[in-house]
Amino acid sequence: MSSLSRIRIDDAHPARPRPAWLRALGKSEPPETVTVGGRCFERVEVFKHDSWAATALYRPIAAEASAGKIVCKFNRVQSVLGLPCRWIGRLLASRESAFLRRLADVAGVPRDLGAVAIDGVLARHAVAREFVEGRPLGHRQTVRDEFFSELRSLLGEVHRRKIAYVDLHKRENVLIGADGKPYLIDFQVSFGFAGRWGGSLLSILQRMDDYHRLKLHRKCRPDQCRLSAAELADARPWLVRVHRRLAQPLRSLR
Repeated sequence: MSSLSRIRIDDAHPARPRPAWLRALGKSEPPETVTVGGRCFERVEVFKHDSWAATALYRPIAAEASAGKIVCKFNRVQSVLGLPCRWIGRLLASRESAFLRRLADVAGVPRDLGAVAIDGVLARHAVAREFVEGRPLGHRQTVRDEFFSELRSLLGEVHRRKIAYVDLHKRENVLIGADGKPYLIDFQVSFGFAGRWGGSLLSILQRMDDYHRLKLHRKCRPDQCRLSAAELADARPWLVRVHRRLAQPLRSLR
């Protein structure tokens, strides 16, 4: 499986590495070995290391060859300007594990594999899940005819569980499995909340999910999704419009 995120490097203008405070683990990388479910795994590849988390692929060591590959995500522990951030990493890990457990019986969502230990110490900022063989959805990538109807059904089931995925604007969060079917693999910022106020916000965020699904569908299979640019813009929820106005300047500043 290719990396979930690749940095393009121009020979004449190489990209500068992120400073430590903009990396979830600072100057460190994901650990070489972890223990999950009583089994030991060794690191194979680092998929992504950004401000919020470092995600890596692990395989069982020789003595544990009967186990399959797994993915571990290590959420932020690096401090910022002296302010501790370990609590953020623990909160993100706890939330994602909870969503994976709530969706454990949904086809298209990898299973949570339980607690992660590093050198015998419980890593509360880490999440372990099943590895799904496949590749991230690429820009305007052609997929099988049923792919987006299956993605709509998968997202619909997530919504029926009173969860909003939230991160569907990142196409790399949609995985094309080796079976050609869609998988959702990152629930770090998903939202699920009961109650009157939470229900209103949940509905707004779920409409955002549907909008981003339509946008992906239009890019990858314009023969199926014939929405014009104007029609897609009309379908854009107000929260997406606000996010666009705020996020772009913040990304440029960062």
